[in-house]
Amino acid sequence: MATQCVTKVELTVSCENLLDKDIGSKSDPLCVLQTSSSESQWYEVDRTEKVQNCLCPKFAKKFVIDYYFEIVQKLKFGIYDIDNKTVDLSDDDFLGQLECTLGQVVSSKKLTRPLVLKNKSPAGKGTITISAEEVKDSRVANFEVEARKLDNKDLFGKSDPYLEFYKQTATGWQLAHRTEVVNNNLNPTWKPFRIPLQSLCGGDLEKPIKVECYDYDNDGSHDLIGVFETTMTRFQQASRTSPAEFECVNSKKKQKKKSYKNSGVVSVKTCQVVKEYTFLDYIMGGCQINFTVAIDFTGSNGDPRSPQSLHYISPQGVNEYLSAIWSVGNVIQDYDTDKMFPAFGFGAQIPPTWQVSHEFPLNFNPANPFCTGIEGVVEAYRACLPQVKLYGPTNFSPIINHVACFAKQALQQTTAAQYYVLLIITDGVITDMDETRSAIVNASRLPMSIIIVGVGGADFSAMEFLDGDDGRLRSQTGETAMRDIVQFVPYRQFQNAPSQALAQSVLAELPQQVASFFSIFKLKPPNDPNTS
Repeated sequence: MATQCVTKVELTVSCENLLDKDIGSKSDPLCVLQTSSSESQWYEVDRTEKVQNCLCPKFAKKFVIDYYFEIVQKLKFGIYDIDNKTVDLSDDDFLGQLECTLGQVVSSKKLTRPLVLKNKSPAGKGTITISAEEVKDSRVANFEVEARKLDNKDLFGKSDPYLEFYKQTATGWQLAHRTEVVNNNLNPTWKPFRIPLQSLCGGDLEKPIKVECYDYDNDGSHDLIGVFETTMTRFQQASRTSPAEFECVNSKKKQKKKSYKNSGVVSVKTCQVVKEYTFLDYIMGGCQINFTVAIDFTGSNGDPRSPQSLHYISPQGVNEYLSAIWSVGNVIQDYDTDKMFPAFGFGAQIPPTWQVSHEFPLNFNPANPFCTGIEGVVEAYRACLPQVKLYGPTNFSPIINHVACFAKQALQQTTAAQYYVLLIITDGVITDMDETRSAIVNASRLPMSIIIVGVGGADFSAMEFLDGDDGRLRSQTGETAMRDIVQFVPYRQFQNAPSQALAQSVLAELPQQVASFFSIFKLKPPNDPNTS
């Protein structure tokens, strides 16, 4: 029987009294949520932002996970002190963890537990608090906010303001969103941002909302500029011609000074509430996922006839490339109605001229590079392997640009009808890094995602860099990706795990990438399930 996803649950995390691992300053914590479907294998679901110099962080980023009533869903919350830019956590200080089940969190609504180290001993006096709430409202508020005449809290230069939005709960105020910091500016304009109504007011437009304005300090001792309380109803009265304006009041200053008016004014220019379609809304509403496979045939893989080669097909008929195609393709093919997949190779010399090609069809038919089903891709790969000469260099950009051409055509549509997914399977050595960065930045504006599966045991730091999890990817000219569209997974981490584990990890970010793209461009599903 298919498992029934009962509901989505939003988890909010905060910590107290974390271990201090930084000399001369405080730890810079981040929380990673992992889940497990078997005894030994944990995979990452998501991670929060890093909070600089803080031993009692409140994380603004929420974890939203599917809650299956009839399954024991094991969760592990790991807290790390982040001291570098890498995505890998093994080189960051571990501050403690909590293992529990989603059922425990949901049933207690707010769970506070001591953090423990890997050997189960207490992580100092550190504790973690997780609040759970069912997601009942799929609407999102899009804000554009600025402020003027904020108090100056800095001796040299001006305040560096940011805002925090809080939701009222039975046990106090809970952080819903934190804006970015605008440096050295008493009249800041923040970048447009979105807050799910669930996080901000639980969908109740009259529920009090608290907004705090702070001056950011590097050492974590942020100064409060001022506070105001309001409701979504009041926010929604904002328009460009008459913004909704709120006085920031600092109660300490107010008590001291009779003539005190305010510490500045926060001006909400727009606050639009829109329905947020989910990935399933798009799929069930007729959106097509078009899946393309690209396989690395460069010399660094080793001679396919040698058992040491990543392309060597064992007597059992398998290698890492085939396993990756099977496990990822099997999940994706369910979302592709015609099950016809274009499949390409790159980095090989191909017959009859033996020129190096960076995007050749595995079936050598440029007019029709399609393979029937994942079986067709596997057959084409096996047939192609003995006919080509592995060569180089390893250029990703031609195949990315090839798929981007189709995604660009799909942009002509007025609904969310087509989305493109490119699966690149590679040994990780990349030659055209600058061109690839530019190709990804361009593709980030298109209905397209890129999944990279790294096979073999090479250094994958270049792939980690392309997966913009630790900040937005930039092209060499400094242009920033509009969104993170690359998901990188090293195959070897999943070699002994059940086959669905790789697919789960590889596809974890895809639903969000699809939904966020169509949301940014305000495209609805072709057959809107809510209007019929």
